[in-house]
Amino acid sequence: MTPTTILISFLAYTALLFVITWYTSRKSTNRSFFIGNKASPWFVVAYGMIGASMSGVTFMSVPGWVGTANFSYMMVVIGYVFGYVVIGNVLLPLYYRLNLTSIYSYLETRFGFWSYKTGAFYFILSRTIGASFRMFLVVNVLQIFIFDAWNIPFFVTVSIFIVLILLYTFKGGIKTIIWTDTVQTTFMLFSLVISIYLITDHMGLNLSEMVNKVYSSAYSKMVFTDWSDKRFFLKELFSGAFIAIVMTGLDQEMMQKNLSCRTLRDAQKNMFTFTGIMVFVNLLFLFLGAGLYLFATTNNIQIPVRTDDLFPVIAINHLGPVAGLVFLIGIISAAYPSADGALTSLTTSFSIDFLGINKRTALSENEKQRIRYMVHVVFAVILLLVIVMFRAINDRAVIDRLFTVAGYTYGPLLGLYAFGLFTKYHVRDRFVPLIAILSPVICFILSEFSMEIFNGYRFGFELLILNGFITFAGLFLFRKKVVLKIDA
Repeated sequence: MTPTTILISFLAYTALLFVITWYTSRKSTNRSFFIGNKASPWFVVAYGMIGASMSGVTFMSVPGWVGTANFSYMMVVIGYVFGYVVIGNVLLPLYYRLNLTSIYSYLETRFGFWSYKTGAFYFILSRTIGASFRMFLVVNVLQIFIFDAWNIPFFVTVSIFIVLILLYTFKGGIKTIIWTDTVQTTFMLFSLVISIYLITDHMGLNLSEMVNKVYSSAYSKMVFTDWSDKRFFLKELFSGAFIAIVMTGLDQEMMQKNLSCRTLRDAQKNMFTFTGIMVFVNLLFLFLGAGLYLFATTNNIQIPVRTDDLFPVIAINHLGPVAGLVFLIGIISAAYPSADGALTSLTTSFSIDFLGINKRTALSENEKQRIRYMVHVVFAVILLLVIVMFRAINDRAVIDRLFTVAGYTYGPLLGLYAFGLFTKYHVRDRFVPLIAILSPVICFILSEFSMEIFNGYRFGFELLILNGFITFAGLFLFRKKVVLKIDA
């Protein structure tokens, strides 16, 4: 594929999103931007969340991860299921009962001002880093296969990408994203299925033979029983459950889409439908990864140092122009949902949690809208700068970095919500920021020296659980003696 062909495909796909944006953003208001007027059909949200939850990280990193982790990631995915059950039966009822727009408002009701600001800050930090990691994958691919051919700097490539996202989320917000995510999920799944077909066909196999070949290979190993291994199945199950709770249930971006549903029952139907689809799609991505490695072995293709690059290298350089086009559409459609959702949720959280525009009755609707526009632009610039910085320091698989960072930044959120939901204690609110800082620091030290301290034990994704537990313990130490008289 020539850079021009790739660029035309990218622009055509983007144009489709702008058509949807034009239709959905008409007569938009702050309410439609933040919660879609609470009129989103649950089945549309459920389907669109597949693309939003997986993003470019899943599309490139999960297949590449098969080379070192085999199918052990499915243990994490199975853990997700338990986490989503908790979200549907515990967190969603809480959010709907309190009629929240920002889910971190709960912390102010339950604990106080500093707890509220701490929770919102950790979300903004987490989502800024996570979204930047995800967007970097796509922008880097576009840079390598399009813009390097024309000697266009990486900074300019990132700027183009961010400006496009900014433009189509600027007015409609969550109301627009609900529908663009649906289109993007469709293209992502189409690319996934076609990619599997093309690899199978190039290896001279039918689907049944390919399934048998993957199953009989070492890549299909799913359960690791060595307790000191990062892939130990119990660690991954528990980690998956808590990752789902914090990165979906305690994440403004993902919950903002759920809160746009008409009723709690619709939001729960959305969550449980999404869960079933998500398990199957992740299994397909792992199957694709095994196929990529088997194809590389059969054709004596050198595995890239960064395993994230395996899929694009094979699709674009070894499977022909159709596969290259399919990959490009897939990676773009997988990345757009995480980018647009992140920008919208960051704008929502900062506007409500820090600027309090929903409480400032002296402001007119137009004044609130102008403030929201300014915040939207500022966060677009921040994401741009973080992506550029990430490219300069990136040296390991992106999905591993994403979950490692999440283990530190989402841990305090996990501890705060667990303490609020499962105890009736108040806390000494002014000490909460200190607890939320010390907990990740302690986790980092324990993780760095875990083999020496714990006789060879190495932390994996379960670091998130430890982080939440330390935060919970800190809140317990600084609790007030008076307990709540009613459930919070």
